Amino acid sequence: MIFETGEAAVLFAQGQSNAALLTFVVYILAVFGLAAMSNRLLKSKNFLSEYFLGSRSLGVWAFALTFAATSASGGSFTGFPSKIYTHGWVLALWIGSYMVVPLVTMALLGKRINQVARISEAITVPDVLRDRLHSTAIGLVAVTLIVFFMSFNLVAQFKAGSLILKTLLDDVGMFHQTAVVLGGWTSGVEMFSAVDPEYLLCLFTFGIAVIVYTTYGGFHAVVWTDVMQGIVMVVGVLIMLPLALYAVGGMENATRQMAEMTPPNKGTVTLALDGVPTEDRHVRSGTWLTLETDGAPLPKLYRTSKPATFKAGTQSLEGVEAIELTTAADIEKVLKDLADKQRESNIRVAHADMNPYEYGSKPEQAGSFVTAPGPSAKGVDGFLPLSLSISFFFMWAISGSGQPSSMVRLMAFNSSKTLTRSIFTVALYYSAIYFPLVMIFCCARVLMPGMEAESDRIMPAMAVFLTENVGIGWLAGLLVAAPFAAVMSTVDSFLLMISSALVRDIYQRNINPQAQEKTVKLLSYFFTFLVGTGAMLGAVNPATFLQDIIVYTGSGLASCFLAPMVFALYWPRANRQGCLAGMLAGYGAHLSMYVAGHFANGSFFEPYRLMDFDPIIIGLFVSFATVYIVTRITPPPPEELVRKYFYKRSR
Repeated sequence: MIFETGEAAVLFAQGQSNAALLTFVVYILAVFGLAAMSNRLLKSKNFLSEYFLGSRSLGVWAFALTFAATSASGGSFTGFPSKIYTHGWVLALWIGSYMVVPLVTMALLGKRINQVARISEAITVPDVLRDRLHSTAIGLVAVTLIVFFMSFNLVAQFKAGSLILKTLLDDVGMFHQTAVVLGGWTSGVEMFSAVDPEYLLCLFTFGIAVIVYTTYGGFHAVVWTDVMQGIVMVVGVLIMLPLALYAVGGMENATRQMAEMTPPNKGTVTLALDGVPTEDRHVRSGTWLTLETDGAPLPKLYRTSKPATFKAGTQSLEGVEAIELTTAADIEKVLKDLADKQRESNIRVAHADMNPYEYGSKPEQAGSFVTAPGPSAKGVDGFLPLSLSISFFFMWAISGSGQPSSMVRLMAFNSSKTLTRSIFTVALYYSAIYFPLVMIFCCARVLMPGMEAESDRIMPAMAVFLTENVGIGWLAGLLVAAPFAAVMSTVDSFLLMISSALVRDIYQRNINPQAQEKTVKLLSYFFTFLVGTGAMLGAVNPATFLQDIIVYTGSGLASCFLAPMVFALYWPRANRQGCLAGMLAGYGAHLSMYVAGHFANGSFFEPYRLMDFDPIIIGLFVSFATVYIVTRITPPPPEELVRKYFYKRSR
C-alpha cells in the first residue's frame, strides 16, 4: 500500500497556501526595492568602494544586523535544524559557543583590521594582506582560497534556498504543472535528467532572483536587505517557538516522548507494480509506503528520500532510497494523520534492504535523542563524543574570526563606538535565534515523524505545519521567509566576496591597474552574475547534508586566514614569507584530514579526526606554528612598512 501524500507541506490547504505565497512575494518585492535604491547610490560615489564596501559608513544597526545575518546562513536555518531533528538535544552542546562568536570575532580583529584597511585604502581581504605584507603572491593565494571555499559554500546556500521555496510552493497547482513542463525540457540533458524537476524549477527561480538583485545593487543592497532579513529571521524564530510548544504540549512532554524514540533505519526499497504501465509512473520524494507483515500489530512504514520513476513497460523499480520508522508511536501517528488522505495504489513494496543506526538503535542506547553523544547513522561513538564537542566549541568561537566574509564587514563600520555596541547587539541576536531553534526542532521530532527522508527541509516544513495547525495561512509566508532570508543574506555576501576578489585583486591590482571606472563597473556586474550562475548550476546535484559543507568551508577558511591575519595585524615582525607559509600549511593540514576521511570513512565530508579532534584544531595549530617559525627564520619586513602600520602618525 502506498500513501502518495508528498512532503509535510501537502497539509497546506489551497487557500492558506495562496495566502502564504502572497506574503512571501511581498517580501521578495521589498528586497528588489532595496536593491533599486542602492543602485542609485552607486551613481554618486566611488564605484569600487561603494559597490564592495559601502564606503565604510555602517552604523550600529546596519553593521550589527548585516554581520549577524551573513553569519546566520542557510546552515543556521536549514542545516542546523536538520541536525537538531536528526540527532536531538545534543545539538545544544554542539552550537553552545556560538553566543560568544561576536565577542571573539568582532573584538579580536574588528578595530585593528578597520584601521589597517583605512591606512592602506583596502577594499577586500586580499587587499589588506597584500598591502600590509607588501606581497603580490599572498594576495593572489588569498584570492584563490576565497574563490575555492566560497564556491563550495555558495552551492550549499543555493540548495537551501531551493528547498525552502519548494516547500512553500508544494500545494500550488501551477508550480507542479510548470515543473512537469520543465522536466520535459530537461529530460534529454544529462546534467538535469536525474534531478527532481520541482527542485530544479525552485533552484532556477531562487538563483536568478538573488543573482539579479546582488549584481544590480552591490554592497549597500546587501546591507539593507541584511537588516530587513535579520529582523525577519529573529521574528520568525520567536513566533515559531510558542507555536511549537503549544502544538507539542510543552517542552517537558516533547522531551519525554523523544526519550522513547529510536532512530529510523536507512536503506533502499524495491517497488513493484501489479500491472505493466503504458506510460511513466512517478513516485514523489517524501511518499509514505507501508508493508503488511504477518502477525505484526502495525505495518512496516517507509518514506522515500528521493523521487523515482517507473518507466513505461517496467513493473519493478529497485534501489529507491527510503527510511523506515522504528518507533511504534511514530508509526501510529503517521497512519492516523494520513488516514483521511489514504489512496489505494497498485504499487507495492516487494523488498526492503534497511540498515539501523550504528549508535542509538541498540536497547542499551535508548533515549539517545535526549542524551549525549546523540544518535549517529555511521559513528559507533555517537554523533558528538566529548573530544568532538570540545573541537566544535573552538570551531564556532574561533573559526568565525577567520571568515573573509566577516572580515569585510569589520572593514565597513564607521567608528569604535559602533563596534562596541554591535558586539553586545549581535550576542543577544544569536541567543534569540539558536537557543529557540534547538527547542523548536526537538518539538519537530515529535510533531513530524519521518522527516529524516529530507531533513534539510525540516525548517520550512515545520513553518508550514505550525501555521496550518493554528489556521493562519499568511503567517507561513513570513515564517518561511526567515530561513529564506538567511540564505539570501549569505548568498549575496559571498557573491560580492568572490566578485571583488576577481575584479579588484586579480584584474585591477595585477592586470590593469589603470582600468577606468566604467570597465571595473562592467566587470563587477559580469563576474557577480557569472559566479552566481556557476554556483546555481553546481547546486543541481549537491551533497546531502548542507551543514557538512558549511562546516568544511568555515573550518577551511579559518585554517587558512586566521593565523596570517592575526600575525599581520598585531605583530610588527610578521613578514610575507611567514604568513604565506602559514596560509598554505593551514590549508594543507585541513585538507589532508578530509582526504584521509575519504579513504578511511568512505566520504570526503566525514573527515579523519586525529586524536578525535576536528580538522580545524589541526589546521589552526599547524597554521599558527608555521607563521611563527617561518617568520623567525626569515628576514624582517622593511622598516618603512612597519612604520606605516604600527606607528601613530603626527597630525
